[in-house]
Amino acid sequence: MRERVTLQAPLRTSDGAGGAVVTWSDVATVWAHVMTRGGGERPAGERMEARRALQVMIRYRSGVSADMRLLWQGRALDIRSVSDIDGKRHTLLIDCEEGGT
Repeated sequence: MRERVTLQAPLRTSDGAGGAVVTWSDVATVWAHVMTRGGGERPAGERMEARRALQVMIRYRSGVSADMRLLWQGRALDIRSVSDIDGKRHTLLIDCEEGGT
């Protein structure tokens, strides 16, 4: 694990018009191993949007969920799933997607 990633949690605040504004709050910066798993494009309105799939491995940490996101090399990664690899609370494997955030 040679790279640093920052876990962020969403903070929703009222916008005064019945909606909410989402901002991101840093939870922790941890060491990670980031692996690219391919990518593609998908429609986003009238244009195509590039997406890249990644897997990020970090030491086990409670509270990590798909509601959160990761920052890596200045990029925001949407968390799709979080798995305790061996079930022993040693390592987490986080499936992420870059783009669209």
